[in-house]
Amino acid sequence: MSTLSFASPRVSVSLSSSYSLLNISSSSSFSRPSYSVSFRSGERRSAYSLKVKAIAKLVHDMESTEKTVVVASSTQDGDDDYKTNKEVNYSRTFLHARTEHELLSGIRKEAEAGTLPSNLAAGMENLYQTYKNAVIQSGSARADEIVLSNMGVTFDRVLFDVEDRFNFSPYHKALREPFDYYTFGQNYIRPLVDFRNSYVGNVSLFYQMEERLQQGHNIVLISNHQTEADPAIIALLLESTNPHIAENLIYVAGDRVLTDPLCKPFSMGRNLICVYSKKHMFDDPELAEMKRKANTRSLKEMALLLRGGSQIIWIAPSGGRDRPDPRTEEWYPAPFEAASVDNMRRLAEHSGSPSHIYPLALLCHDIMPPPPQVEKEIGERRAVSFHGAGLSVAPEISFMDIVAACGNPDEAKEAYTQALYNSVTEQYNVLKSAIHGKQGPDASIPGVSLSQTWN
Repeated sequence: MSTLSFASPRVSVSLSSSYSLLNISSSSSFSRPSYSVSFRSGERRSAYSLKVKAIAKLVHDMESTEKTVVVASSTQDGDDDYKTNKEVNYSRTFLHARTEHELLSGIRKEAEAGTLPSNLAAGMENLYQTYKNAVIQSGSARADEIVLSNMGVTFDRVLFDVEDRFNFSPYHKALREPFDYYTFGQNYIRPLVDFRNSYVGNVSLFYQMEERLQQGHNIVLISNHQTEADPAIIALLLESTNPHIAENLIYVAGDRVLTDPLCKPFSMGRNLICVYSKKHMFDDPELAEMKRKANTRSLKEMALLLRGGSQIIWIAPSGGRDRPDPRTEEWYPAPFEAASVDNMRRLAEHSGSPSHIYPLALLCHDIMPPPPQVEKEIGERRAVSFHGAGLSVAPEISFMDIVAACGNPDEAKEAYTQALYNSVTEQYNVLKSAIHGKQGPDASIPGVSLSQTWN
């Protein structure tokens, strides 16, 4: 029995697994916000992009025709049942809001009606104010319009989930219709990214990844983890050059981002392997066995995905989000767990498809920093800001090369993990010099070439 332990957007997880059980044999510049709502008919799919100024007209049309929004009903079976569409009448309080006062009054109205729990209502008001301040900080002349539109849609999605709760299946595919949760998440985070002070390292390697994915190879990204917004920021920095990776990347997601009401709508727009965090496995001892079984199902799903090839999976084997040194207040990538890296490597190797493991560095903690300490309770207080972000990847690191150098397999596991971590740390420091040190592209070194692919 082995333990797969890793972190996902926001938390670390631990999966106990048996490879025989899994039956793994050797034979995946700031632009104008828009929202997409798409509907499928037969083999054709038509999408309608709604500019921010058209949102009010959309709401008016919905009111005047007394139409309901076609949404998907969720049950305990998760995604499969969610895809079975039905018309559901639910409150349109937040999409009806045309001013800040109406939007915030809507929160209080739903709280007084008992629809929103008081702590969630308080969290929504706090999120509105911090998001507003961050977007105003960007200097956009349309800041008020962007805030009202993005927060109105966000609160609408939060309220809908409160009224008709969605449950994630072990492998969750991003929901793109009838409501496009992926585009919603991108549009929400985009105004928080200072693209003038953001950089991508070694973009040529992302092109290499796409070529390998087309050939049926698997890609595993071993990464540090900074914020709840990591998936959106990765996608935003790659969408102009590598949209396939941006939209098809699979993230290992802990249960907290699947249950926190303010996180769920954003999680629903990502491809996820859903697991329970090892840090919270025994919060309720009676649920521990259920969580273990759920994690085993998730591990099986990951194995099946890799066996099919052409998968790209992001994993942060650090045990949680990066946090600053309490003495120096300097941020740095949290160390990786060797067991997590080794088990992910073995999953990839036993998939039967060629697999490649790349070290990935991410710097974006200023945009949505985590609490100073890990919190047990769901519903952390959030703060956001407008800031530059960075993403960099280095050439894949071969485990067999490490084994040849070490000789001892156990030593090789530790050495391999350290090699990946050292590469991530080196790239992270280059990004820090470029963004925080204001060196820009001049921060590049022989192994990390920085560029702004959106220019």
